[in-house]
Amino acid sequence: MAGHSGSKRVIYAALAGNVAIALTKFAAAFFTGSSAMLSEGVHSLVDTGNGALLLYGMRRAARPPDRTHPLGHGRELYFWSFIVALLVFALGAGVSFYEGVIHIMAPEPIVNAKVNYIVLGLSFLFEGSSWLVALKEFRGQKGRLGWFEAVRMSKDPSIYTVLFEDSAALLGLVVAFVGILSAELLGIPELDGAGSIGIAVILGATAIFLARESKGLLIGEPASPEVQRKVLAIAQEDPAVQRANGILSVHIGPEEIVAGLSIEFEDHLTAPEIEACVERLEARLKSDMPEITRLFVKPQATGTWERRRKAIARAFEED
Repeated sequence: MAGHSGSKRVIYAALAGNVAIALTKFAAAFFTGSSAMLSEGVHSLVDTGNGALLLYGMRRAARPPDRTHPLGHGRELYFWSFIVALLVFALGAGVSFYEGVIHIMAPEPIVNAKVNYIVLGLSFLFEGSSWLVALKEFRGQKGRLGWFEAVRMSKDPSIYTVLFEDSAALLGLVVAFVGILSAELLGIPELDGAGSIGIAVILGATAIFLARESKGLLIGEPASPEVQRKVLAIAQEDPAVQRANGILSVHIGPEEIVAGLSIEFEDHLTAPEIEACVERLEARLKSDMPEITRLFVKPQATGTWERRRKAIARAFEED
């Protein structure tokens, strides 16, 4: 639950900033006629909607299992994270690119440019505050991992989605400032439109990266090696287990893992004794590793498991 509260705190901080920033940017674009400022307004509006979608996804994902979804609804968060990436690309990057092309083909001089600079400065301050909240939360999660490695290993897309969106927003503000300033100083209004296209490139690259990460989570990613080793160690400690062969796992949500254990039991055990062992393992994992929400145990000889594992490894190498 602590991870979820941290994610919500990051999203609420981003929402608060983006609502105010979007309205301010649209007002500035209306009074100054700046294409880059209009693109920035669309960007902030998209980010606001994205934050609301992430909160909606987290709420839907928290629902308990039911008859139609016996393993739970955890992947709802992954689905809505993927939708967020698509919106960043389609609305954010698409509208920015369109505005840029229009203002290059039919350039209009910028008026009241100082309004734009004030708005950009305030936006940078607000976006930077939201970015720092997301950065602090993400740094607490990533530990000693590198930034991109931590994103690839993370099973909670809500925090790094906000972090990358805010990072793209800060870069977009810099590009907008350069486009507006150069258009004013050089008297070339087309540069303002070029700034919009630059913002579109930043948003497009961000969206592609986020979509790729969300796709992996949506399809299904395994638990971390540390989690798998701990589950196997717990199983191996039970006196009824001759050998814990291996584990197949998949994240249903950031803190929800379905695990399948291959176990070779002691040969002398009866069926009731095996059942008792499975119950002990379920109780132990529920106590020590509550993120293991579902456990399936398959009695299997070690040789059978090894042959299956090698077959999977060969298929992976051929791909």
